[in-house]
Amino acid sequence: MSEKSSKLLRALYLIQGKPGITTTELAERLEVTKTSVNRYITDLTYVAPLTTDVSGKVSKHYFSEDFAMQPLKLTDEELIALSLVPSLVDPDKLTPAFMTGHEKILATHRMEKVRQKQQGALIDDIAGIIQLGTPVHRPESRNLLQPIIQAILEQKTIRTEYHTQHSNETKQRDIDPYFLVPRDLKFYLIGYCHRAEAIRTFRVSRFLDVEPTERSFDKGGFNIRQHLKHTWSIDQGDKQVTCRVRFAPEVARYVLEEELFVQPWTKVDPDGSLQFEVKVDNEKEFIRWVLQYGPSAEILKPESARQAMREQIQAWSRMYG
Repeated sequence: MSEKSSKLLRALYLIQGKPGITTTELAERLEVTKTSVNRYITDLTYVAPLTTDVSGKVSKHYFSEDFAMQPLKLTDEELIALSLVPSLVDPDKLTPAFMTGHEKILATHRMEKVRQKQQGALIDDIAGIIQLGTPVHRPESRNLLQPIIQAILEQKTIRTEYHTQHSNETKQRDIDPYFLVPRDLKFYLIGYCHRAEAIRTFRVSRFLDVEPTERSFDKGGFNIRQHLKHTWSIDQGDKQVTCRVRFAPEVARYVLEEELFVQPWTKVDPDGSLQFEVKVDNEKEFIRWVLQYGPSAEILKPESARQAMREQIQAWSRMYG
């Protein structure tokens, strides 16, 4: 962090901690001139709701009542310095209120460190409970769920090495991780890719390395359900199509318990068969799903999907005679 950034951040905390602090006090605490303080105040008005009251030659600075910034965690050096305060000051000048407040600050810091340690252990446990398979070509793959989950919870950008299968290339990518989505015995990460400057979907098993950074991010108005509204499984297409399938009675109840992001229309016929209609943006992915039900599922529309199914059956017929 640059010296100016450090001064700006400290000025912010000083104003937040003592509403009405004067320019003179800020200059003394920051060890800068009043002119520098005035520049800092101007800079802060661009990022925070800051008000300055001028009475004569005295300027007092305030933030609006509904504004507060979470202070940075104490460093080990700051903690040691705070611990030494009682031994450096005349005990007769330390009031009981100061001592109890001092003790609470130190206790809160220690509690936060314990909480972070416990959270880290919990994430390790969760990542260990979720068992993933390993790629055939890379049986020694690391389980990278732990750093990904940690980064999602803390909203920290991750620096990754990711292998893109269709181009057979491995590149470094900085990603803001938003959500983990399980699909077909695999996990996918949905997040903002800084290289592509867009929301992308990444298969977790294709990460070769994941390292957290100190850079925070904000998901803004991103809505995972809206993002996957017409996505059948995980791969998004660019053309929406309405598909309709009739499922035989013996598989209807299994189809009804499928867990989907899309919202299908369904109707159970008197004979127990199931009418199933849904709008998707990836027809090929939908057909692959229907294939698992074999002859117990008939695609009724669109015609392009029926034709794709005929061609698949003909190819199998030629293969197996």
